Amino acid sequence: MALPLFHPGEDPGPDFASLLRKSGIPVFPPVTTELSVPHATTVVALRFAEGVVMAGDRRATEGYSIAHRAMDKVFPADRWSAVAIAGAAGPAVEMVRLFQVQLEHYEKVEGVSLSLEGKANQLAQMVREHLPMAFQGLAVVPLFAGYDLRRGIGRIFTYDVTGGHYEEADFQATGSGGRDARNTIKLGFREGLSRADGIELAIEALFEAADEDAGTGGPDLVRGIYPLVAVVDSAGYAPVAEEEVADRFLSLIERRRAERGRDGGRGEPQ
Repeated sequence: MALPLFHPGEDPGPDFASLLRKSGIPVFPPVTTELSVPHATTVVALRFAEGVVMAGDRRATEGYSIAHRAMDKVFPADRWSAVAIAGAAGPAVEMVRLFQVQLEHYEKVEGVSLSLEGKANQLAQMVREHLPMAFQGLAVVPLFAGYDLRRGIGRIFTYDVTGGHYEEADFQATGSGGRDARNTIKLGFREGLSRADGIELAIEALFEAADEDAGTGGPDLVRGIYPLVAVVDSAGYAPVAEEEVADRFLSLIERRRAERGRDGGRGEPQ
């Protein structure tokens, strides 16, 4: 395939999506038939003292069936930010990949990286361009978070299907189990959480969401599949080791068993 040529007035600049459109390649090709597609479910993000924690369960569903048990829903957007997906799985992963390329393309063309707000705006434009597919039942609702190098803090942005994006003060969760996850974080959140406490709270939020929402996958102890957890701070994006996530889930399960044993298995508060 030959590289496209542009007149000076048509130069798409650092906008990779615009480059695709000017080359005659649709950013998100239209869907003309009804499809049964896997849907990703619950993702969460919360601030801690040095940055943000982002986590997502691994289950993808097709109606009442489990389509995938080990789907990735948390991705690095670039070194200083992360994006998590909920909604139609295929288009969501495609959007993430395009977003990653867009940020890399901008940095190569301009010689500098976008600000965190600029990255959030770029993702909003992609969600907005995806709206025709959302009307056909293929909605994608991402969650974006990162470390703001200028302010020295972690920040979280949430989206709706029309491309509207809003900054959250402390935490957010989206997907089918988002409400249960948010309620759990709300009860446990406090200003200045440590990294360990932030990870623990994100894990507990996903555990509670899986307990209430059939579409959200909890820890699969038989297959050794656990939710993905990542941290973004002044050192950049870093996934939390699977061994640490597994240990924290096992500790949480043991605590719940002990609590259930103390109340005689009735689930009554002490």
